[in-house]
Amino acid sequence: MDKTPLYATLLWVCCAAVPLAGADATTPGPWRSLLNDDSAPDWRGWKEPGFPAGWRVAGGVLSKDGVVDDLVTKESFADFELELEWKIGKAGNSGIFYRGTREYDHIYWSAPEYQLLDDANAPDGRSRLTAAASAFALYGAPEGVVLPFDHWNKTRIVVKGTHVEHWLNGRKVVEYALQSLDWKSRVAASKFAAYPDYGMAKSGLIGLQGDHPGALAIRNIRIRELS
Repeated sequence: MDKTPLYATLLWVCCAAVPLAGADATTPGPWRSLLNDDSAPDWRGWKEPGFPAGWRVAGGVLSKDGVVDDLVTKESFADFELELEWKIGKAGNSGIFYRGTREYDHIYWSAPEYQLLDDANAPDGRSRLTAAASAFALYGAPEGVVLPFDHWNKTRIVVKGTHVEHWLNGRKVVEYALQSLDWKSRVAASKFAAYPDYGMAKSGLIGLQGDHPGALAIRNIRIRELS
């Protein structure tokens, strides 16, 4: 009996079960909540060593009403997937920072930002480069995906090596490569050109912008590291 077909089948199965050299073998770690029902032990202020005044946690919701100190994680993260829900007040403006470091006075001078915005009423909503879910001032997000103010939006951010994805309400709206030629040209044409270390860190803090006016609420924020 000709055994060639059987041999070929077994060879295909064995090869398929072993990742090829150079293949992406990312294994996500377990999900970890970054917020308790009535406390936020994973967070501190950018300036304040403790939990800054003006932020509050109740019923699993982290919120603020006006200008307060930025929040940052106590721990640094390299490659990760972050999910959360957010609701912003009328004309509100905030953001999520990732891979932020402390060599500058403000986190947004080192960390790329996922913009949180009331597109319809905030001035930054007039440009897609600074609208909701954009990589602030660098990569624009499409219109019509963000919900109106006082409605809950769902955000997902994926950072793996130099690869970054911004998701909003189940749709991937931004994808880019940190430190690519395209990214560097956009940074050079932006206000971030004044900060040589902007977006260069391989690991850093996650931050929530508080030093802009308007109400903001965050819930169901969780993270898992990508190894």
